[in-house]
Amino acid sequence: VHQSKMDFFCKLGYGKQDICKVLENLGQEALEDDVLKELIRMGSKPQALESQAQPSQLKLVARGSCSTAPGLKWLGEEERDSSNSLRAIVIDGSNVAMSHGNKEVFSCWGIQLAVDWFRERGHTYIKVFVPLWRKEPPRQDSPIADQHILEELEKQSILVYTPSRKVKGKRVVCYDDRYIVKVAYERDGVIVSNDHYRDLQNENPEWKWFIEQRLLMYSFVSNRFMPPDDPLGRHGPTLSNFLSKQPVLPEKKWQPCPYGKKCTYGNKCKFYHPERQYQAQLSVADELRAKTKVPLALGKEEERCQCSP
Repeated sequence: VHQSKMDFFCKLGYGKQDICKVLENLGQEALEDDVLKELIRMGSKPQALESQAQPSQLKLVARGSCSTAPGLKWLGEEERDSSNSLRAIVIDGSNVAMSHGNKEVFSCWGIQLAVDWFRERGHTYIKVFVPLWRKEPPRQDSPIADQHILEELEKQSILVYTPSRKVKGKRVVCYDDRYIVKVAYERDGVIVSNDHYRDLQNENPEWKWFIEQRLLMYSFVSNRFMPPDDPLGRHGPTLSNFLSKQPVLPEKKWQPCPYGKKCTYGNKCKFYHPERQYQAQLSVADELRAKTKVPLALGKEEERCQCSP
């Protein structure tokens, strides 16, 4: 009787532990209706009802649709994101602002131009470092233009103020250049500044190499932020490769020979010769030697034929 009741309620979807508890409380001779009422009173539910009550995480998508749930992401989707292939940008706010203001005015608009330029390229990590005392009202000896831009950039978590305080009426300012180089070094990013940071180069040899290889200089041309196309010189990487973590190597292009068909270097010439594409590139002297050897060899063979009986 016990086994038959167990099989009956198991087919309905109830768990064995709940059924055993009810049968122990009511006895083996309890009616099926009483057992069912006790299971309902205990709050036990069939497994089929529990699976229906739980909201399904996966939803049916119409055929031909490629949409996915907003919370779900494919594995490796972050790695394929183009923003992850770009380096972090750390901007020397004081240097950029004073450069845009012709070293007379702290122009906050210059900082905004630099930030917008990197945003348009797709950079997501952009930090600007500015001393905290630039938050104070402007004075005659340190004029500031468009100071409201600093507040907007701070709300966007782009601008970072380096600490400063006043001790007995004198302002104590922390060295903001150290913040800039340290954050850029830890993030393996790029420093945007026209300063060479020579004191920090002498302080740390690792920072010396990093500043030499990751310093991006710039110019302002008619309120336009313009970094150079060759940040490390004519023989260095392009600007796009300089700002990306995975540089793209350009295809090797052969430069045509300036002498053309008059070139006498032959196979030793390092330039491209379209007329020698399918033939051995011999020098003119080697070609003359090869031509003179052929008739001499033919003449010796004829003499041998005549002498032989």
